[in-house]
Amino acid sequence: MQWLADYWWVILLLLVGLIWNSIKEMMKLDPKKYLDDKPDIPPHKDNNHLWDDEDEWPKDKKN
Repeated sequence: MQWLADYWWVILLLLVGLIWNSIKEMMKLDPKKYLDDKPDIPPHKDNNHLWDDEDEWPKDKKN
């Protein structure tokens, strides 16, 4: 762990470089262009209507 105490500034420089590069890449993104070219999402398939057929409640025969 002595090397960590001696070379902490190298690790700090690496972290600053990573953050700097990620900020530069995020600045290149254009969210408006992405939203304009975004593909349509297919409709959600919901199979809950099939469960309604298997009703376990007793039938009311008084009617």
